[in-house]
Amino acid sequence: MKASESVWKTLSAIDVSKHVEKKGNLSYLSWAWAWSTLMDHYPDSSYTFTDPSTLANGTVEVQVTVTVKGVSHTMWLPVMDNRNKSVANPTSRDISDARMRCLVKCIGIHGLGLYLYSGEDLPQAVQNAVITEDQAVEIKGLIEEYDVDVKGFLKYVKSNSVDEMLATHYARAIAALKSKAPKTEVKA
Repeated sequence: MKASESVWKTLSAIDVSKHVEKKGNLSYLSWAWAWSTLMDHYPDSSYTFTDPSTLANGTVEVQVTVTVKGVSHTMWLPVMDNRNKSVANPTSRDISDARMRCLVKCIGIHGLGLYLYSGEDLPQAVQNAVITEDQAVEIKGLIEEYDVDVKGFLKYVKSNSVDEMLATHYARAIAALKSKAPKTEVKA
């Protein structure tokens, strides 16, 4: 497998949904989280910004190249306001912010969170992932301990069996099962 395929396979499988931040109607990943996640997997990665380009109408475009395992991708981005409109005569802060957004975009080209740009909620690998064997054992134990109707539970988690349950349903399943636990009185 080529380095670019290996990097893509690793980074595109990461569920970034818990790290998506909102500003107005825009969803984004913080540059600090994206960079640290990239470095956790590929600590020899690097990036380089080119000088910003000023266009005839006074707007500015930034550009960054991110290199991971010897494979470089370059992306560009206009300096924009919070409505995604180009800014004429931007401040140094506007340019700095655009550079960091461009860095995240370029990391996305390597695979991390790229699905955010296409409007998908979760990457395909995360959508199709099933729970681990340990998680299945835990769920089966709770079903037995709380005498839960298995057919009803499986319908609730939209699965044919506990072992085939999607990982994205795990937290909801555990919460539902724990709600069946007998209530204990607290004595003062």
